[in-house]
Amino acid sequence: GFHLSGTVTEPATATEPEMTYKVAISFDRCKITSVTCGCGNKDIFYCAHVVALSLYRIRKPDQVKLRLPISETLFQMNRDQLQKFVQYLITAHHTEVLPTAQKLADEILSSNSEINQVHGAPDPTAGASIDDENCWHLDEEQVREQVKLFLSQGGYYGSGKQLNSMFAKVREMLRMRDSNGARMLTLITEQFMADPRLSLWRQQGTGITEKCRQLWDELGALWVCVVLNPHCKLEEKSCWLRQLRKWGEMDVCPLEDGNYGNELPNITNALTQSSGHSQDSLARPRRTVFTRAIEGCDLHWQDSHLQRIISSDFYMSPSYQREGESLLFNSQGQPLWLEHVPTACARVDALRSHGYPREALRLTVAIINTLRLQQQRQLEIYKHQKKELLQRGATTITNLEGWVGHPLNPIGCLFLTLTEACRLEEENCLEISDSGDSKPPVYQHVPVVTSNQDSGESYLSLALEVALMGMGQQRVMPEGLYAQDKVCRNEEQIIARLQDLELDPVLVQTLRKQCILLLEGGPFSGLGEVIHRESVPMHTFAKYLFSALLPHDADLAYKLALRAMRLPVLETTAPSGDVTHPHHLVSVVPSRYPRWFTLGHLESQQCELASTMLTAAKGDMLRLRTVLEAIQKNIHSSSLIFKLAQDAFKIATPADSNSDTTLLNVALELGLQVMRMTLSTLNWRRREMVRWLVTCATEVGVRALVSILQSWYSLFTPTEATSIVAATVMSHNTILRLSLDYPQREELASCARTLALQCAMKDPQNCALSALTLCEKDHIAFETAYQIVIDAASTGMTYTQLFTIARYMEHRGYPLRAFKLASLAMTHLNLAYNQDTHPAINDVLWACALSHSLGKNELAAIIPLVVKSVHCATVLSDILRRCTMTAPGLAGIPGRRNSGKLMSTDKAPLRQLLDATISAYINTTHSRLTHISPRHYGEFIEFLSKARETFLLAQDGHIQFAQFIDNLKQIYKGKKKLMLLVRERFG
Repeated sequence: GFHLSGTVTEPATATEPEMTYKVAISFDRCKITSVTCGCGNKDIFYCAHVVALSLYRIRKPDQVKLRLPISETLFQMNRDQLQKFVQYLITAHHTEVLPTAQKLADEILSSNSEINQVHGAPDPTAGASIDDENCWHLDEEQVREQVKLFLSQGGYYGSGKQLNSMFAKVREMLRMRDSNGARMLTLITEQFMADPRLSLWRQQGTGITEKCRQLWDELGALWVCVVLNPHCKLEEKSCWLRQLRKWGEMDVCPLEDGNYGNELPNITNALTQSSGHSQDSLARPRRTVFTRAIEGCDLHWQDSHLQRIISSDFYMSPSYQREGESLLFNSQGQPLWLEHVPTACARVDALRSHGYPREALRLTVAIINTLRLQQQRQLEIYKHQKKELLQRGATTITNLEGWVGHPLNPIGCLFLTLTEACRLEEENCLEISDSGDSKPPVYQHVPVVTSNQDSGESYLSLALEVALMGMGQQRVMPEGLYAQDKVCRNEEQIIARLQDLELDPVLVQTLRKQCILLLEGGPFSGLGEVIHRESVPMHTFAKYLFSALLPHDADLAYKLALRAMRLPVLETTAPSGDVTHPHHLVSVVPSRYPRWFTLGHLESQQCELASTMLTAAKGDMLRLRTVLEAIQKNIHSSSLIFKLAQDAFKIATPADSNSDTTLLNVALELGLQVMRMTLSTLNWRRREMVRWLVTCATEVGVRALVSILQSWYSLFTPTEATSIVAATVMSHNTILRLSLDYPQREELASCARTLALQCAMKDPQNCALSALTLCEKDHIAFETAYQIVIDAASTGMTYTQLFTIARYMEHRGYPLRAFKLASLAMTHLNLAYNQDTHPAINDVLWACALSHSLGKNELAAIIPLVVKSVHCATVLSDILRRCTMTAPGLAGIPGRRNSGKLMSTDKAPLRQLLDATISAYINTTHSRLTHISPRHYGEFIEFLSKARETFLLAQDGHIQFAQFIDNLKQIYKGKKKLMLLVRERFG
């Protein structure tokens, strides 16, 4: 009958012994309807043993004995034979069958049992009746389990790939017209809707993850395909519609635009100048991922014009009708299909998916003829309005529904349908290349089959044409991060496919023709002269067009790419004439576009387009100037202009050949623009930018360096100009790199000195030292710089800056000037009694040592300043000790006589220092004792010992110290333990 059983042997392997499995398969009208196998395989696909048995039956039908269904055989037996048959059957399998046999026997002998109400008995080997459903066996439980598992892995461990291959399996089933396709999709969808993450994402108001979103999109698209099956029954369709509505009404059902709808409902209304296209989101009906499929259930295939289009390549209008306006045919008599474009393309996808490739192609051709006619009509409309639109410089015309990034992917669908018809199926097309990637497809021209055979068109040229039309469509940026992201992603997918096409003369002709149409297309084209302010930018598309056109028509390539450079959403109402200072716009940009989530990506694509043009224009001064102007006019981000400058520099200075001066100058000009843009705004890359600019100017040559030194104030801060720019220009490396002669070196040095003095005047605190260093070799300049420091010392400079310059002066051999600066620094300093680790202590010790080495007068001049500024006893005693160790004046200033005698602490100037030190010790002691803890007692006793050393330098020091100790014992007698320690050490 309809039941095949057999034993399959799996040969032994290195690790596993030989195994045999019992397999049973039921079938009906050429479909396998159920399978069982001893291997216990759990997968949505048949196990190898089921496949082996099926193939054996298909390939060797004569080896498999065909028997009647078992009921027929039983019918031929008499009463005794039947008894014998049943008893033998029970004996052969008594352990498994006996309980069932006994139960059945009881039921048959009971007159009112259920089994006796039915006429006849079932037969598993007989076929189904003619009107029964017959479909391939699908292990539903297994499908559920697998989808659940992959979803629980959340896109990790390649689970996204697994789910995509399940979707591909559904498409394959639809193409084979296997009714299980829709059933399998239902099972998958049920698991997707039960994904616990959905309610979590909804509660948190976060978007679904990117990977997961793409899977939901594919799910929605597949349902559109299923419901548009041109041959499905009405009851099937209404059953799907019920399911889809049920899922769509669940509150966790993801929305079509990727948001959970609890974002600000009408972000766009905050922009007063936004056009009326963004009605309040609350007023808009909720659109879920299933809405398109639900709408698709209303579509049918009964239209007679549609039927004729898809059933014949030669359907034409009768020749007598061609004069008048007809909505069904174009002027050549070819049929048109005037449905909403994405819907019409969904029909194409459905035809393709359900295994009707010829029909899909015919409908595609009709859609393209319709798009062409629309394009022609739009051109004519624009010609009439051109003058008025150009005067306004803007347009309100735009498509609210873009085809690129659309949930139904209309352009991708037409492109695939057409290119599949042109694909060269090589023998080894499944072979994977060495790198592990599959080889790009190879296409050939296949002529379009129509009644006018001389059309000379091929499906391949149509594919290119429709991709260009769709990508060039002027459309408004959709709302929401996901929808905007999808526009970018879809655009990149289409371009990747376009790059697989080898552009032969036929395709180049199509490309040129379409590019010209796009440039002339006015507001209907994204590359037209006027576009809507919120129009989706064309940079990525234009970059592809530019590279594709360049070898064949450079003028057209540049015209197109330059036109595409604009980004109108960033163009503010700044006066249009001033191109030189676009940085005025920067401050207003970030806060005004809450809707453009992908703005950063779009700006980087704009930058990529500019970079591609710069690279191509290398060596062509005229083209480079045009590109440079476009950059300066359209790009508003300093970091992107910096990136372009770096790109241009890299291309202009190849390692293996000479530099290209044209491109180098462009790099420099862009670099200068970045300097002006970031001069007053904070930018964390600023130092890197300044360094790079000097490198670039060095590469351009000495004139460029002179120029940036002379106009430093519009490019750099004083600190940058002295410490980075001038210092690098004057470095040994730069001189060597430029191999300058003496007059050129002098000119550069003179410019650097002038810059140094100007910067020192403007910002003495930060530039004085650099200025002095830069002016070392020129006496007059050095003196001027020194004077600037002295003038600024009393007001604008800190002691640290002054000490640093003073040390530099000493190092340069100007000890008296160093002394003067050190004295000025001392007047700015104040060291409290407890600041014994202050960073300025080293400077104070150095200043005193310098004064001491110069002589008694200088020491006498600095000590009053020290006494006034320093109140820390240990520092003062250190200075005192150093001053008494050697005689002053050892620096040996010419024209001075020094006695060579040690100085006494009884006489000025050291007497003043000694008194100050003693009083500092006394004050510090009292301060420390007000809040001292027992663990610091030992340290305090050591401090008093140091104090005693200083007291003893005075003539009556021992008396003073004794009085001091008595005094302490009197005042702090409450601190018994401490006073005991004081008595032990000092009596």
